[in-house]
Amino acid sequence: MSEVANGTANGATATLTRKDFVTDQEVRWCPGCGDYSILAQAQKVMPDLGVPREKIVFVSGIGCSSRFPYYMNTYGFHTIHGRAPAIATGLKSSRPDLMVWVITGDGDALSIGGNHLLHVLRRNVDVKVVLFNNRIYGLTKGQYSPTSELGKKGVKSAPLGVPDHPLNPLSVAIGAEATFVARTIDTDTRHLIATLERAAAHKGAAFVEVYQNCNVYNDGAFAYLTERATHDERTLYLEHGQPMVFGKDPKRGIRLRGLDPEIVTVGENGVTEADLLRHDETKPAASLAYILSRMDYPNFPVPVGVLRAVERPTYDGIVEEQQVMAVQRYGHGDLDKMFHSGDTWIVA
Repeated sequence: MSEVANGTANGATATLTRKDFVTDQEVRWCPGCGDYSILAQAQKVMPDLGVPREKIVFVSGIGCSSRFPYYMNTYGFHTIHGRAPAIATGLKSSRPDLMVWVITGDGDALSIGGNHLLHVLRRNVDVKVVLFNNRIYGLTKGQYSPTSELGKKGVKSAPLGVPDHPLNPLSVAIGAEATFVARTIDTDTRHLIATLERAAAHKGAAFVEVYQNCNVYNDGAFAYLTERATHDERTLYLEHGQPMVFGKDPKRGIRLRGLDPEIVTVGENGVTEADLLRHDETKPAASLAYILSRMDYPNFPVPVGVLRAVERPTYDGIVEEQQVMAVQRYGHGDLDKMFHSGDTWIVA
């Protein structure tokens, strides 16, 4: 792990390592929880970003994942259920010099927080949203969440089977026109690190879904991907500009028939590598990214990696420009004068 310079009060420089981002707080997740891996990889990534700790803020809502700010030796807010994107928007707009991360879960972000998540993405606020998706409510002891599978049995709040059709987090993010959308897996640590690095480098709203195992209330939810025997055949690693191939035999791939993806094998039925779909994460239109977001097991390999990465002006950047323009035009404001101007009245 590389070390980066960090300014100190006397003008000297110090180097940061992973240890500098580890707090003295006891990490209180269930033994074996996938959250440990995400925390460890985030702590590894931070020193390489070249950002001082005092310029990094983690904002969370409510849920197992929302303990994250306690375990990162940076600034942080543990806020209220579902509202982390709103707090992060206000923080980034008032302090554009900060790097702001939102840590959330599938319940926190997609149920009570669904409205806030949509707006932080559509506004393209320059924050990094990391959604831990374990397809269950873990903190409140095993109720089904917005991403739980239809018909799933053994769930405390739906013992006869989950009656809801699940939300697809990536499809939601793409529908909200997020400028960066990616998926990774808690056990694939190298890929997780690379994905967090890409999100950190993106200017705008970055949305990362992490498939995360809850070994107490939904153990093995992603075993079809993470088990060694099936991982290669069921995982499609997306690489910009490269053909979409998967499996131990790289001849298997994805092509489009109209707007529908299909699995083909190079060398069979006249299929060549030129027929395979090439990934383009920079397409301004989100149609390809949306098609990829809908691909899922058992009909297709599950896409992981960056689905979309495009540029667009950020909400906080526009607000900052407007503030500068207002000061140039009207001068610095007077809060007391503002309170006593316009429509005011005294209630006797």
